[in-house]
Amino acid sequence: MSTLDSFSFYLSVERGLSNNTVEAYLRDIDQFETFAKKHGKSLASSQEATLSDYLEELSKKHSPASICRALAALKVFYRFMQKEGAIKTSITAQIDSPKLWQKIPSVLSEEELEKLLSQPDTSTHEGARDLAFLELLYSSGLRVSEACNLKIQDIDDSACRVVGKGSKERIVPIGQRALLAIDNYLIQHRPNCQNPYLFAGKKGGKVDRTGIWRRIKAYAKSAGIEKSVSPHTLRHSFATHLLDHGADLRVIQELLGHSSIATTDKYTHVGKSSLLKRFTDFHPRK
Repeated sequence: MSTLDSFSFYLSVERGLSNNTVEAYLRDIDQFETFAKKHGKSLASSQEATLSDYLEELSKKHSPASICRALAALKVFYRFMQKEGAIKTSITAQIDSPKLWQKIPSVLSEEELEKLLSQPDTSTHEGARDLAFLELLYSSGLRVSEACNLKIQDIDDSACRVVGKGSKERIVPIGQRALLAIDNYLIQHRPNCQNPYLFAGKKGGKVDRTGIWRRIKAYAKSAGIEKSVSPHTLRHSFATHLLDHGADLRVIQELLGHSSIATTDKYTHVGKSSLLKRFTDFHPRK
């Protein structure tokens, strides 16, 4: 078994990371290996200088968040290499992560959400499925991969069982609009389908998340929404709208499946109107 195969096994079995996370780690390591080979180095023979040059190269094309993610993957990989005895010291030990700016994610207003959700043609199989998918993302704040992986047995008339990052399970409530859209999709367009996945793909199995991403982009364009919209935008909007309407941040953390409250705080923001309302409602000298 090669070092990368052993590392992949370590991430998935010992660390319990999802397939998507493992694949992302391996992509980051593969990109660094390609860079190192151009400079006459291998993963094992690379030095701190090689890594510093690589991070500098990344900074010309990528955001601080992308650089941090790549460095995090390399830190885990080189600690694994050291643990396995393949290297004596990790080349990442003295490299600090670049400081991240708190970037407010793209969030749709409630009016924009209504416009977006009015776009799918529910008289068609694809349109009914897309509306059910979008309603669920906004109703429950699921990650797109979590929604794609849902099976019919994972959902009942009030909630769904979700397997999130690190194979952690959580129960997430589902709103009535989402349930109605799901019922319409299953009853009208999949009455005799044997596919176990809630959202079926064209060729069987589960729906492709890349295809969903493209369709959401198209729906946003047809709705006249100029913001950059992706499946994750609905997750951000879910959290932000809950916060705007007075939900506790700890509750939102639980619903999103975040292990840290700091992550939840980064994924949500409060609009100016909500901040002003809270100020006038609660400040003693308003």
